[in-house]
Amino acid sequence: MSTDKLYEEKELSWLSFNERVLQEAMDKTVPLIERVRFLGIFSSNQDEFFKVRVSDVKRRILINEVHGGDNDAITLLRAIQQKVMALGEAFDNTYKELLIALARHNIFLVNENQLSEAIQQWLRVFFKEKVLRHIIPILLNKEVNPVKFLKDEHTYLAIEMKKNGQVIQYALVEVPTDDLPRFFQLPPEGTRRKKQIIILDNVIRFCLDEIFKGFFDYDEIAAYAVKLTRDAEYDLSDQLDLSLVDKMSDGLKQRLTAMPVRFVYEREMPAAMISFLKLKLQISSYDAIMPGGRYHNFKDFIGFPNVGRDYLENPKLPALDCRDFDGFVNAFDAITKQDILLYYPYHKFHHFTELVRQAAFDPAVSAIRINIYRVAKKSRIIHSLIDAANNGKKVTVVVELRARFDEAANIDWANILTDAGVKVVFGVPSLKIHSKLCLITRHENGESVRYAHIGTGNFNEKTAKIYTDFSLLTRNPDITAEVEGVFEYIEYPYRRYKFNHLLVSPINSRRQLYRLIDNELTNAKAGQPSGITLKINNLVDRDLINRLYAAGQAGVPIQMIIRGMCALRPGVPGLSDNIKVISIIDRFLEHPRVMVFHNKGNPQLYISSADWMSRNIDGRIEVGTPIYDERLKQRILDILELQLSDTSKARVIDAEQRNEYVKRGNRRKIRSQVEIYDYLKRIESNNGQ
Repeated sequence: MSTDKLYEEKELSWLSFNERVLQEAMDKTVPLIERVRFLGIFSSNQDEFFKVRVSDVKRRILINEVHGGDNDAITLLRAIQQKVMALGEAFDNTYKELLIALARHNIFLVNENQLSEAIQQWLRVFFKEKVLRHIIPILLNKEVNPVKFLKDEHTYLAIEMKKNGQVIQYALVEVPTDDLPRFFQLPPEGTRRKKQIIILDNVIRFCLDEIFKGFFDYDEIAAYAVKLTRDAEYDLSDQLDLSLVDKMSDGLKQRLTAMPVRFVYEREMPAAMISFLKLKLQISSYDAIMPGGRYHNFKDFIGFPNVGRDYLENPKLPALDCRDFDGFVNAFDAITKQDILLYYPYHKFHHFTELVRQAAFDPAVSAIRINIYRVAKKSRIIHSLIDAANNGKKVTVVVELRARFDEAANIDWANILTDAGVKVVFGVPSLKIHSKLCLITRHENGESVRYAHIGTGNFNEKTAKIYTDFSLLTRNPDITAEVEGVFEYIEYPYRRYKFNHLLVSPINSRRQLYRLIDNELTNAKAGQPSGITLKINNLVDRDLINRLYAAGQAGVPIQMIIRGMCALRPGVPGLSDNIKVISIIDRFLEHPRVMVFHNKGNPQLYISSADWMSRNIDGRIEVGTPIYDERLKQRILDILELQLSDTSKARVIDAEQRNEYVKRGNRRKIRSQVEIYDYLKRIESNNGQ
């Protein structure tokens, strides 16, 4: 079988994932406001796709042009553009349908041409008092190079001024969403049941004369939405006299002026204006040039306000208290009693922040080590770490400066922590640190005892409310000793380290995963029970895929839940008959990585920070931990079973990436995220039993 039949291109598979997000916006069973917000999620995802993945394909094309060789990247880019255009059309149609649906519920997203005289007068005053101060047009004259300053996170209005039918001036106006909300509710008129919302772009369109009159002599003025997406990659300086923080700062400046990879314009824009902007923005033939609707940066629709009834949003699922902490004077006593498993956002993230808060002043605690990748803007964890340093604790924070799109925030945190006396470590220059570890050392009865957190998600209060993730809290001496070994490896990577329990990339993860898969293959060939269950975000590493193909062909039943990219082609006769894959998209973003190997009826189960991508296995520091507590192991197995039984939000991933929903047949309707909440609620109400 040819190579192209063995694997799906990861970029096309990613677009298939985002199509599943768009399906949620199309799904009439999803509450209306949530459907609108899914449009925002889709758009935000698509932006990052162009910044990162399309930019990479474009670089491959340019390298091939210089060095010659394979031109598959051009074929891939064309396939990407074709899929993006199809998704864009579906997006536009869905948006129109949602506008009609909102109107049926007396919510009207109005534009500047749909305003009553009274609202027009109100809006002019509002513009002068609240908006105008944030508007400084950029005049597109010969000496102006907009590529130097246009932000790829923002929407602009391209302005055309005419006199006697001739263009006299082009300009750009940034829609100032850094300073103002994107949506404004207009004052009520007549019946209060009717709610009108206007988008900031249209406020500016309505008041263009307030910006330009008195400076330009025109008799026609028009505005058209445009958006630029830039390459998110950057090169780190190799100057020896620069610190890593300085190099990262220079790298981020490169991103601000990086070349465009996508130009989206309002489809009503005149052809002459399109040509002018393409030339001015240095758009190449390899860049995506896409007509669109009136509104770009749809990611802001993630925060679309609900001005209607409560049922237009998902009903609340209040985060649960974990009863394993009940009856103990502090968190350390609770963890001493038994390992504790938290599953966000079903459980309160407060349990972890409280652990760190207690550690910050507990006289028995001598040291805290933690690695941060993405943290919340107002992080209670960071403040507790500073308090711990102020209390004389030895605090070490590993800050990953290369966390994509969080680099600037992490540079700031590194400086804040350093100023507070915290030891800040930037880790291994060639390896991004993506593990989710915290280690607290405590003196108890004359001995040093370690308490560890090993998780699948970031130490982030905000994302813990919308991402599903597992956190293991343990004082198991074998596990905690190896967690300490990981921190030692981060600081002293030139030393040799051996891990017998943890899966640590890039030291032993690949070897151990091969061993676990091959063990199931051996059992299947010997006629023994076998099986593999995986829950990961992305599966694109071809060597691991080949191992799964081989296991499946040997008779190992393999079932997977993959949220995002899946380069493996399931259900292909003779190749992957025994491999079934589903994807679940719902109100929470599925984020944990879980691996279960049947092991002749004594399952080996791991949770991990690593996806099955080459970068995670070989190019990052990632950590997976076995779950040894049989009670917690069974809990995770029960959760996986609920997800594998989903007949509401699960899609089948097949070789054609068709994204068909799992057929329910005569089975009970199961929405796994809600079922999991009810399952955990029963456990917590029964005090963990």
